[in-house]
Amino acid sequence: MQDFFEIGQVVNTVGLKGEIKINPFTDNLEQFDKGKKIILEKNKNQTEFEIEQVRFHKLQVILKLKGIDIIEEAEKLRNSYVIVKRKDKEELPDDTYYIVDLIGLNVYLEDNTLLGEITDVFPTGSNDVYVVKTEEGKQILLPAIKDVVKEVNLSENKMIINLIEGLI
Repeated sequence: MQDFFEIGQVVNTVGLKGEIKINPFTDNLEQFDKGKKIILEKNKNQTEFEIEQVRFHKLQVILKLKGIDIIEEAEKLRNSYVIVKRKDKEELPDDTYYIVDLIGLNVYLEDNTLLGEITDVFPTGSNDVYVVKTEEGKQILLPAIKDVVKEVNLSENKMIINLIEGLI
């Protein structure tokens, strides 16, 4: 499992006083609250910052970071990824997983036949959809619902599913 999660990317600066504009990769925007610490990573270099101010504009997060006070300093942060440490993330409810932990899981049918590997996850609103790539290269879309997903075992890198009629 990864030690860090990407929760956004710095896409631009805002104004002249060092604010940055972030496209968030998370629906938990509390991670950008004032006073919280974030890490910006660019070219494998990581720098920790404290959030001094936060505001939201459309679907983006506008941050003022402590120590970044002019546009020239903020400009250097463009294209950085906003990451947080796994140990700083909140515990998830049962049967809820981070997408980064699901990517790469081997998917098996209930009879232990390998179906393929999860290559992507799409949030749809009502439930996520797992993209499973078979050994033949075919993509299968599986809804992340209890009727389909029977077991997820991250330590064994394994998901067991019930292939209900109409999925393939």
